[in-house]
Amino acid sequence: MLRDQPCPQSPTPKNAVLPRIWLFTDERNDARLDDAIIRLPRHSGIIFRHYHLPEHLRRARFEAVKSLARRQGHLVFLAGSSALAKRWHADGVHGRGERRGATTGLLHSAPVHCAREIHQANRSGTDLFFLSPIFATRSHPGQRPLNPLQVKRLAALCNGKVIYLGGMDQQRYRRRKNVLVHGWAAISALS
Repeated sequence: MLRDQPCPQSPTPKNAVLPRIWLFTDERNDARLDDAIIRLPRHSGIIFRHYHLPEHLRRARFEAVKSLARRQGHLVFLAGSSALAKRWHADGVHGRGERRGATTGLLHSAPVHCAREIHQANRSGTDLFFLSPIFATRSHPGQRPLNPLQVKRLAALCNGKVIYLGGMDQQRYRRRKNVLVHGWAAISALS
């Protein structure tokens, strides 16, 4: 294949441009997920969770999502272990507690809510920090969102790209955007 021809596979993960918009999957958006993936702007990102499925069904759903995502130019991260993400040929792994080096060949994202989690993610070489909750969210009912000053202080601690998560949509992202943030992520607003 010539270098200037389009590649049917995703780019090599560590060379990939990190998307600014991310869709998180779970049982709440599964019925609308294929349509949501098609409607995402090209070259967005997807964090595949689907923890509610047994492993064999989760793998089958992941393969279907990955196939559709590839046609749209999206990156797909698997929430779970880096070993599983490598076996399933994900572009990245999403989760806490990955050891530096375990994610070789994969991009690594982590959910972060406080300075302690950010320091842990920094030590593990995390590429992408999903900082939350920026606004109240159905995913964590009753959890108080971070105020704008907390968000800026925490984002400044991250040694990688920061993505806002938690009650986010395009309008809220525009209101809270600053030089420390790379993009935003959602479940409902993108489904």
